[in-house]
Amino acid sequence: MLTIVCPNCGPRAVEEFRFGGELPQPPDRLTDDFDRDLDRVWMFTNADGVQTERWFHEAGCHRWHTAQRDTTVDRFID
Repeated sequence: MLTIVCPNCGPRAVEEFRFGGELPQPPDRLTDDFDRDLDRVWMFTNADGVQTERWFHEAGCHRWHTAQRDTTVDRFID
């Protein structure tokens, strides 16, 4: 079972959370603000390795949490 450690509620099942997206760096090559923001919000890389993500604890404390997840083994890093 995939578990996220909420800083307020402790370890919880991933089903209690809503995925808020990756936190990528905006690409330097884009000069148009609209294109840069569109890429930052909607274009996920889902690259192999550790990536930083946002999760909303919907069934718990109703707060946003930033977590790091290793996508190669689908495990959160404490």
